Amino acid sequence: MQIKSHVETDQSELSNTTRRVFCTDLLLTSAGLLLAAPAATKAAAPQDSMVAYPPRKIEGAETLLPGSSLYFNYPTRNDAAVLLRLSESEYRAYSRRCSHAGCSVDFHPASRCLMCPCHRGTYDARMGHVMFGPPQRPLDEIVLEVRAGGHLWAVGKNSRNTEIITQNLKGGD
Repeated sequence: MQIKSHVETDQSELSNTTRRVFCTDLLLTSAGLLLAAPAATKAAAPQDSMVAYPPRKIEGAETLLPGSSLYFNYPTRNDAAVLLRLSESEYRAYSRRCSHAGCSVDFHPASRCLMCPCHRGTYDARMGHVMFGPPQRPLDEIVLEVRAGGHLWAVGKNSRNTEIITQNLKGGD
């Protein structure tokens, strides 16, 4: 009686692999990697797209106290925006249009968040990222610039195309 070792068994199975089986496996693996690459790239490197608009001075920005906000319109008079003064030297501005359903978000100083009244979406005031609720991407950021005389200007809009990966914990869908 002859007993084959584990190594001999693996080698004999490998030698029985035909060229056709090998090529088929190689083709299927390559196709799978090719199809998975765009999704992996999208998750690994979210894209921001900065669009320059005509600069507009934000009137009243210099009178804001830290922890307060000022509503203004940018880039057009129909596009509501909010300027936040987070600290003595830190300003942030965002579009007030919720990325979920388009309702206007409001700044809540006590919680330092931007909240959407329609579906309770909540955004972080420091970065504009989604903290809670149905929105799948951050608020669009208004690009700011300090110009001569210490005046604050809006100079562009940064549409952040990052999506939040959500997990369906209930099973269903």
